[in-house]
Amino acid sequence: MSENFVIDNSVVMAWCFEDETSQYADAILDRLEVSTAVVPSNWPLEIGNVLLIAERKKRLSQADSIRFIALLSELPIMIEQEPPERMLKEILALAREHQLSSYDASYLDLAMRKGLPIATLDNGLIAAAKRSRVPIAEHNC
Repeated sequence: MSENFVIDNSVVMAWCFEDETSQYADAILDRLEVSTAVVPSNWPLEIGNVLLIAERKKRLSQADSIRFIALLSELPIMIEQEPPERMLKEILALAREHQLSSYDASYLDLAMRKGLPIATLDNGLIAAAKRSRVPIAEHNC
């Protein structure tokens, strides 16, 4: 079995929108055949928010969103729960340190705590991960 990894919303949503697909995102999806992805507790809300915005902008229908959520539920993605106090203190501090959104900092924090690589397409998160010595998930594993 391949090493587990943290996956951020930029990779996941690339699977949803044809104009956002990339070889990296597709390869990370393939990697889920032999690995488990780990996400922070805010991940479902972040996914939901992107889907709602896409529906409002007519990029997706409600049926498209429902299908995508069903597909995600079939993937080996484990949600790591966090106490609110930790989210408001440590993750917020990490976001400040690396000039990230609190959402992006939650992925970096999870990768740091679990000692896992991170799969992301977000340049700011890639830079913060490198500064924090968090490896970027390889797509050919």
